[in-house]
Amino acid sequence: MTTQRTVAVLGPGGIGGLLAALLSRSGHRVVCLAREATADTLRTDGIRVRSRLFGDFTAPVEADTELREPVDACLVAVKHTALDTALARLAPDRLGDALVVPLLNGVEHPATLRARYRADRVAPGVIRVESTRTAPGVIEHGSPFAEIDLAGDGVPRPRLDSLAEVLADAGVTTRVLADETAALWAKLAFLAPFALLTTRYGIPVGEARTAHREELESLVAETAAVSRACGAPADPARSLSRFDAFPASTKSSMQRDAEAGRPLELDAIGGALLRAADRHGVPVPVTARLVQELRAAGH
Repeated sequence: MTTQRTVAVLGPGGIGGLLAALLSRSGHRVVCLAREATADTLRTDGIRVRSRLFGDFTAPVEADTELREPVDACLVAVKHTALDTALARLAPDRLGDALVVPLLNGVEHPATLRARYRADRVAPGVIRVESTRTAPGVIEHGSPFAEIDLAGDGVPRPRLDSLAEVLADAGVTTRVLADETAALWAKLAFLAPFALLTTRYGIPVGEARTAHREELESLVAETAAVSRACGAPADPARSLSRFDAFPASTKSSMQRDAEAGRPLELDAIGGALLRAADRHGVPVPVTARLVQELRAAGH
Protein backbone atom coordinates (compact mmCIF):
# COMPACT_ATOMS: atom_id res chain seq x y z
CA MET A 1 0.00 0.00 0.00
CA THR A 2 1.11 3.57 -0.60
CA THR A 3 2.06 5.83 2.30
CA GLN A 4 -0.98 7.09 4.17
CA ARG A 5 -2.20 10.43 2.84
CA THR A 6 -4.67 12.97 4.15
CA VAL A 7 -7.25 13.75 1.50
CA ALA A 8 -10.07 16.27 1.79
CA VAL A 9 -13.24 15.72 -0.24
CA LEU A 10 -15.29 18.82 -0.94
CA GLY A 11 -18.79 17.58 -1.70
CA PRO A 12 -19.23 13.96 -0.50
CA GLY A 13 -22.13 13.22 -2.86
CA GLY A 14 -22.36 10.47 -5.44
CA ILE A 15 -18.84 10.89 -6.78
CA GLY A 16 -17.12 12.49 -3.79
CA GLY A 17 -18.69 10.05 -1.35
CA LEU A 18 -17.60 7.03 -3.38
CA LEU A 19 -14.02 8.27 -3.65
CA ALA A 20 -13.93 9.20 0.04
CA ALA A 21 -15.10 5.73 1.04
CA LEU A 22 -12.65 3.96 -1.27
CA LEU A 23 -9.72 6.05 -0.04
CA SER A 24 -10.67 5.46 3.59
CA ARG A 25 -11.02 1.72 3.01
CA SER A 26 -7.53 1.61 1.52
CA GLY A 27 -6.04 3.16 4.65
CA HIS A 28 -5.95 6.90 4.01
CA ARG A 29 -7.22 9.65 6.28
CA VAL A 30 -10.23 11.31 4.65
CA VAL A 31 -11.84 14.60 5.71
CA CYS A 32 -15.20 15.31 4.06
CA LEU A 33 -16.27 18.95 3.81
CA ALA A 34 -20.03 19.48 3.79
CA ARG A 35 -22.95 21.20 5.45
CA GLU A 36 -23.28 20.73 9.19
CA ALA A 37 -26.10 18.17 9.05
CA THR A 38 -24.28 16.05 6.49
CA ALA A 39 -20.99 16.36 8.39
CA ASP A 40 -22.71 15.15 11.58
CA THR A 41 -24.10 12.11 9.77
CA LEU A 42 -20.75 11.22 8.23
CA ARG A 43 -18.91 11.53 11.54
CA THR A 44 -21.41 9.23 13.21
CA ASP A 45 -22.22 6.70 10.50
CA GLY A 46 -19.35 6.90 8.02
CA ILE A 47 -20.09 6.36 4.33
CA ARG A 48 -22.03 3.30 3.22
CA VAL A 49 -21.40 2.07 -0.31
CA ARG A 50 -23.36 -0.42 -2.36
CA SER A 51 -21.47 -1.50 -5.46
CA ARG A 52 -21.23 -4.57 -7.65
CA LEU A 53 -17.66 -3.60 -8.48
CA PHE A 54 -16.38 -2.72 -5.01
CA GLY A 55 -18.83 -4.65 -2.85
CA ASP A 56 -21.02 -3.35 -0.04
CA PHE A 57 -19.07 -1.73 2.78
CA THR A 58 -19.02 1.10 5.30
CA ALA A 59 -15.95 3.34 5.63
CA PRO A 60 -15.23 5.74 8.50
CA VAL A 61 -14.38 9.34 7.59
CA GLU A 62 -13.79 12.59 9.38
CA ALA A 63 -16.09 15.46 8.48
CA ASP A 64 -16.26 19.21 8.97
CA THR A 65 -17.92 22.29 7.53
CA GLU A 66 -14.59 23.74 6.40
CA LEU A 67 -10.97 22.76 6.00
CA ARG A 68 -8.99 23.56 9.15
CA GLU A 69 -5.54 22.08 8.40
CA PRO A 70 -3.24 21.33 5.46
CA VAL A 71 -3.90 18.17 3.46
CA ASP A 72 -2.09 16.30 0.68
CA ALA A 73 -4.91 16.71 -1.81
CA CYS A 74 -8.45 18.02 -2.00
CA LEU A 75 -10.91 16.43 -4.40
CA VAL A 76 -13.53 18.97 -5.47
CA ALA A 77 -16.60 16.88 -6.29
CA VAL A 78 -19.46 19.37 -6.17
CA LYS A 79 -21.53 20.26 -9.20
CA HIS A 80 -20.62 23.42 -11.08
CA THR A 81 -23.85 25.06 -9.89
CA ALA A 82 -22.64 24.76 -6.28
CA LEU A 83 -18.96 25.54 -6.83
CA ASP A 84 -18.85 29.17 -5.67
CA THR A 85 -20.70 28.40 -2.44
CA ALA A 86 -18.65 25.27 -1.75
CA LEU A 87 -15.30 27.00 -2.15
CA ALA A 88 -16.04 29.03 0.98
CA ARG A 89 -15.28 25.77 2.85
CA LEU A 90 -11.81 25.67 1.31
CA ALA A 91 -9.80 28.71 2.36
CA PRO A 92 -6.57 29.06 0.33
CA ASP A 93 -4.44 29.62 3.44
CA ARG A 94 -5.55 26.29 4.94
CA LEU A 95 -4.54 24.09 2.03
CA GLY A 96 -0.79 24.07 2.52
CA ASP A 97 0.88 22.43 -0.49
CA ALA A 98 -2.18 20.39 -1.42
CA LEU A 99 -3.20 19.49 -4.92
CA VAL A 100 -6.66 20.80 -5.74
CA VAL A 101 -8.35 18.26 -7.99
CA PRO A 102 -11.67 19.41 -9.50
CA LEU A 103 -13.79 16.59 -10.90
CA LEU A 104 -16.35 18.87 -12.54
CA ASN A 105 -18.03 18.92 -15.91
CA GLY A 106 -17.03 21.62 -18.36
CA VAL A 107 -13.76 23.32 -19.27
CA GLU A 108 -13.86 26.70 -17.53
CA HIS A 109 -13.55 25.76 -13.85
CA PRO A 110 -9.74 25.30 -13.80
CA ALA A 111 -9.31 29.03 -14.45
CA THR A 112 -11.70 29.82 -11.58
CA LEU A 113 -9.70 27.64 -9.21
CA ARG A 114 -6.34 28.94 -10.38
CA ALA A 115 -7.48 32.48 -9.64
CA ARG A 116 -8.13 31.42 -6.01
CA TYR A 117 -5.46 28.81 -5.29
CA ARG A 118 -1.89 28.13 -6.41
CA ALA A 119 -2.03 27.74 -10.17
CA ASP A 120 0.64 25.02 -10.14
CA ARG A 121 -1.35 22.95 -7.67
CA VAL A 122 -4.67 22.83 -9.56
CA ALA A 123 -4.89 19.43 -11.25
CA PRO A 124 -8.17 18.95 -13.14
CA GLY A 125 -9.52 15.45 -13.36
CA VAL A 126 -12.05 13.79 -15.64
CA ILE A 127 -14.07 11.04 -14.00
CA ARG A 128 -16.17 8.37 -15.67
CA VAL A 129 -18.51 6.69 -13.22
CA GLU A 130 -22.19 6.33 -12.41
CA SER A 131 -22.61 6.91 -8.70
CA THR A 132 -25.51 8.44 -6.79
CA ARG A 133 -26.01 9.69 -3.24
CA THR A 134 -29.38 8.33 -2.12
CA ALA A 135 -29.11 9.89 1.37
CA PRO A 136 -26.34 11.64 3.32
CA GLY A 137 -23.50 9.12 3.55
CA VAL A 138 -25.27 6.49 1.41
CA ILE A 139 -23.81 5.84 -2.03
CA GLU A 140 -25.13 3.63 -4.84
CA HIS A 141 -22.40 2.88 -7.38
CA GLY A 142 -24.01 1.50 -10.52
CA SER A 143 -21.38 1.41 -13.28
CA PRO A 144 -19.03 -1.55 -13.74
CA PHE A 145 -16.14 0.92 -13.80
CA ALA A 146 -14.68 3.96 -12.04
CA GLU A 147 -12.04 5.78 -14.05
CA ILE A 148 -10.17 9.06 -13.62
CA ASP A 149 -7.88 10.92 -15.98
CA LEU A 150 -5.62 13.39 -14.16
CA ALA A 151 -3.95 16.36 -15.81
CA GLY A 152 -2.63 19.74 -14.79
CA ASP A 153 -0.68 22.20 -16.88
CA GLY A 154 2.21 23.37 -14.71
CA VAL A 155 1.65 20.80 -11.95
CA PRO A 156 4.82 18.79 -11.23
CA ARG A 157 4.43 15.38 -12.84
CA PRO A 158 5.60 13.47 -9.73
CA ARG A 159 2.71 15.00 -7.78
CA LEU A 160 0.22 13.78 -10.37
CA ASP A 161 1.79 10.33 -10.51
CA SER A 162 1.74 10.05 -6.73
CA LEU A 163 -1.95 10.90 -6.50
CA ALA A 164 -2.73 8.56 -9.39
CA GLU A 165 -1.05 5.74 -7.46
CA VAL A 166 -3.15 6.52 -4.38
CA LEU A 167 -6.37 6.45 -6.39
CA ALA A 168 -5.40 3.31 -8.26
CA ASP A 169 -4.57 1.50 -5.01
CA ALA A 170 -8.04 2.46 -3.79
CA GLY A 171 -9.59 0.74 -6.80
CA VAL A 172 -10.09 3.61 -9.25
CA THR A 173 -8.54 3.07 -12.68
CA THR A 174 -6.38 6.19 -12.98
CA ARG A 175 -4.04 7.56 -15.62
CA VAL A 176 -2.09 10.80 -15.94
CA LEU A 177 -2.45 12.73 -19.19
CA ALA A 178 0.04 15.28 -20.43
CA ASP A 179 -2.49 17.56 -22.15
CA GLU A 180 -5.05 19.16 -19.84
CA THR A 181 -6.97 20.80 -22.70
CA ALA A 182 -7.32 17.52 -24.55
CA ALA A 183 -8.48 15.71 -21.41
CA LEU A 184 -11.20 18.25 -20.58
CA TRP A 185 -12.46 18.61 -24.14
CA ALA A 186 -12.51 14.86 -24.70
CA LYS A 187 -15.21 14.64 -22.06
CA LEU A 188 -17.11 17.79 -23.05
CA ALA A 189 -17.19 16.81 -26.72
CA PHE A 190 -19.12 13.68 -25.71
CA LEU A 191 -21.04 15.08 -22.75
CA ALA A 192 -22.48 18.19 -24.41
CA PRO A 193 -24.42 16.39 -27.17
CA PHE A 194 -25.53 13.70 -24.71
CA ALA A 195 -26.72 16.15 -22.04
CA LEU A 196 -28.32 18.71 -24.34
CA LEU A 197 -30.24 16.24 -26.49
CA THR A 198 -31.55 13.96 -23.74
CA THR A 199 -32.53 16.88 -21.52
CA ARG A 200 -34.16 18.94 -24.26
CA TYR A 201 -36.44 16.08 -25.28
CA GLY A 202 -36.69 14.28 -21.93
CA ILE A 203 -35.73 10.92 -23.38
CA PRO A 204 -32.91 8.40 -22.77
CA VAL A 205 -30.01 8.06 -25.16
CA GLY A 206 -31.45 5.12 -27.09
CA GLU A 207 -34.47 7.08 -28.22
CA ALA A 208 -32.44 10.27 -28.72
CA ARG A 209 -29.95 8.63 -31.07
CA THR A 210 -32.70 7.24 -33.29
CA ALA A 211 -35.55 9.78 -33.20
CA HIS A 212 -33.14 12.74 -33.32
CA ARG A 213 -30.25 11.25 -35.28
CA GLU A 214 -29.67 14.27 -37.50
CA GLU A 215 -29.47 16.59 -34.51
CA LEU A 216 -27.12 14.22 -32.71
CA GLU A 217 -24.79 14.09 -35.70
CA SER A 218 -24.84 17.89 -35.96
CA LEU A 219 -24.12 18.31 -32.25
CA VAL A 220 -21.22 15.88 -32.41
CA ALA A 221 -19.77 17.64 -35.45
CA GLU A 222 -20.16 21.08 -33.85
CA THR A 223 -18.53 20.11 -30.55
CA ALA A 224 -15.70 18.39 -32.40
CA ALA A 225 -15.07 21.55 -34.42
CA VAL A 226 -14.93 23.69 -31.28
CA SER A 227 -12.69 21.16 -29.56
CA ARG A 228 -10.23 21.25 -32.45
CA ALA A 229 -10.32 25.06 -32.48
CA CYS A 230 -9.35 25.00 -28.79
CA GLY A 231 -6.36 22.80 -29.54
CA ALA A 232 -7.80 19.42 -28.59
CA PRO A 233 -8.14 16.49 -30.98
CA ALA A 234 -11.64 15.26 -31.76
CA ASP A 235 -13.06 12.31 -33.68
CA PRO A 236 -16.79 12.71 -34.50
CA ALA A 237 -17.08 9.17 -35.86
CA ARG A 238 -15.71 7.72 -32.63
CA SER A 239 -18.09 9.86 -30.57
CA LEU A 240 -21.07 8.61 -32.57
CA SER A 241 -19.95 5.01 -32.12
CA ARG A 242 -19.81 5.59 -28.36
CA PHE A 243 -23.36 6.94 -28.42
CA ASP A 244 -24.51 3.90 -30.37
CA ALA A 245 -22.83 1.55 -27.87
CA PHE A 246 -24.47 3.07 -24.78
CA PRO A 247 -27.31 1.09 -23.17
CA ALA A 248 -30.53 2.48 -24.62
CA SER A 249 -32.01 3.36 -21.23
CA THR A 250 -29.06 5.58 -20.18
CA LYS A 251 -29.97 9.10 -19.09
CA SER A 252 -27.57 12.02 -18.76
CA SER A 253 -26.97 13.51 -15.33
CA MET A 254 -28.40 16.80 -16.63
CA GLN A 255 -31.59 15.01 -17.62
CA ARG A 256 -31.86 13.40 -14.19
CA ASP A 257 -31.35 16.80 -12.56
CA ALA A 258 -34.13 18.26 -14.73
CA GLU A 259 -36.50 15.45 -13.78
CA ALA A 260 -35.74 16.02 -10.10
CA GLY A 261 -36.14 19.80 -10.32
CA ARG A 262 -32.50 20.45 -9.45
CA PRO A 263 -30.40 23.24 -10.98
CA LEU A 264 -28.83 22.23 -14.28
CA GLU A 265 -25.20 22.53 -15.30
CA LEU A 266 -26.44 24.08 -18.53
CA ASP A 267 -24.05 27.02 -18.40
CA ALA A 268 -21.03 24.89 -17.50
CA ILE A 269 -21.72 22.53 -20.42
CA GLY A 270 -23.74 24.28 -23.11
CA GLY A 271 -22.77 27.82 -22.16
CA ALA A 272 -19.06 27.01 -22.07
CA LEU A 273 -19.30 25.39 -25.49
CA LEU A 274 -21.03 28.45 -26.96
CA ARG A 275 -18.49 30.82 -25.43
CA ALA A 276 -15.59 28.80 -26.85
CA ALA A 277 -17.28 28.68 -30.25
CA ASP A 278 -17.75 32.43 -30.19
CA ARG A 279 -14.10 33.05 -29.27
CA HIS A 280 -12.90 30.97 -32.20
CA GLY A 281 -15.57 31.91 -34.73
CA VAL A 282 -16.94 28.38 -35.04
CA PRO A 283 -20.62 28.17 -36.11
CA VAL A 284 -22.69 25.96 -33.78
CA PRO A 285 -26.33 26.55 -34.77
CA VAL A 286 -27.82 23.32 -33.40
CA THR A 287 -26.02 23.65 -30.07
CA ALA A 288 -27.11 27.28 -29.77
CA ARG A 289 -30.75 26.40 -30.51
CA LEU A 290 -30.90 23.61 -27.94
CA VAL A 291 -29.26 25.76 -25.24
CA GLN A 292 -31.69 28.58 -26.03
CA GLU A 293 -34.67 26.24 -25.86
CA LEU A 294 -33.54 24.78 -22.53
CA ARG A 295 -33.05 28.28 -21.09
CA ALA A 296 -36.49 29.32 -22.40
CA ALA A 297 -37.96 26.33 -20.56
CA GLY A 298 -36.67 27.79 -17.31
CA HIS A 299 -33.39 25.92 -17.07
